[in-house]
Amino acid sequence: MSKCKTSGFKGTNDYGKSEEREGRSCVRYKCGLLNTIQVVLRQRPGWVEVKDEGEWDFNWCDVGWLRENFDHSYMEEHVRINHFRNHYELTRKNLMVKNLKRYRKNLERDVGCMEASKCEFFPCTFALPSEYHLFVEEFKRSPGSTWIMKPVAKSQGKGIFLFRKLKDIMDWKKDGTRSEEQKDAAQVESYVAQRYIENPYLINGRKFDLRVYVLVTSYVPLKAWLYRDGFGRFSSTRFSLSSIDDKYMHLTNVAVQKTAPDYDPEKGCKWQLQQLRRYLTAKHGRETIETLFKEIDNIFVRSLQSVQKVIINDKHCFELYGYDILLDQNLKPWLIEVNASPSHTPSSQEDYEMKCSLLEDTLNVVDMEGRLTGKEKRVGGYDLMWNDGPVYREDVNLGTFGSACFSANTHLGCVNDREKQLRRLLKPFPGQKRM
Repeated sequence: MSKCKTSGFKGTNDYGKSEEREGRSCVRYKCGLLNTIQVVLRQRPGWVEVKDEGEWDFNWCDVGWLRENFDHSYMEEHVRINHFRNHYELTRKNLMVKNLKRYRKNLERDVGCMEASKCEFFPCTFALPSEYHLFVEEFKRSPGSTWIMKPVAKSQGKGIFLFRKLKDIMDWKKDGTRSEEQKDAAQVESYVAQRYIENPYLINGRKFDLRVYVLVTSYVPLKAWLYRDGFGRFSSTRFSLSSIDDKYMHLTNVAVQKTAPDYDPEKGCKWQLQQLRRYLTAKHGRETIETLFKEIDNIFVRSLQSVQKVIINDKHCFELYGYDILLDQNLKPWLIEVNASPSHTPSSQEDYEMKCSLLEDTLNVVDMEGRLTGKEKRVGGYDLMWNDGPVYREDVNLGTFGSACFSANTHLGCVNDREKQLRRLLKPFPGQKRM
């Protein structure tokens, strides 16, 4: 474990020494959030919270802090921070689609249509107001279809609405055509218009999506971990296209659903991913659901590759993404969005325990204490999915079958025996007995 000496993040006015801490084994952390991550950090052996302008080794910050401070910061070699400088290339809805479209186009040019077709996992989307005329052309090709409007930089379902008629967005369009002077006075908000998935997979008549966690520790080379746990987020109202104004029917965000009149805080509106995978396997068979989860793996890898060349890679940075995946009736997975700050506020005791484990294992992978060799394929609930190329399971029998029998090292929705695995993998913290 690194010693608490003067090295670490130094603000522009912070040159003081911390002599009284010299020689103590600890990690000094700063945390700008007041939810489960704060609990996990406080419980971590040997980690000490730093207030205000104190020097730190690890910072779990919000994106606002990053925007204001990152470019003016000097960081020692060992320091870690939980966002890449321009994380928004993947997590802003308009930029994500722009990068995916460019990536798909480059694949088609360089490798061919077959490879490019592996990127057909996001709905037809246009950035507004810049692509308004392209959107209108597409809109007119399929009269009567349903579209969804989303602000590019908001979360938790804020500002989202469905529409079927151009006049429904005319008020918004008027804002978008104001003069430059007027825009300076009150900047029009950017949106994406996206073709709505009209045939979602339903369970008990209700729509749901998957929240899955992907941890990226490097973009050059790309190194990404997939967490085994996650959850399905259900709407509280039975699905129907006859009403497009009912947000409790169409939006699965927990922030929206918990305001529904019949929301039950005890039950919440979530299924653990293991439960969901078991349900789908019982209904459709193991082979079909294995194929579905491979297609979901493909979404993670392709989306990360689409921004690999534009993200400013920095050895100090890591990113815990929250992916939102929707299934349609044909069991095709669709990427809806990627979140840079997935909520760590629990909605139930089960949810709290899952999020604590997720965050503990994120810290285990980032490994401020230096307990890993760097060659691990699994750390707690995380499986190494990509390491400058696909990662395969160790239990694969190579035999005479060639590469066709290789299985990806991903176990999404499978058993997560993380505590047992961590006991085998990690030495105890100094002064801590083995369980």
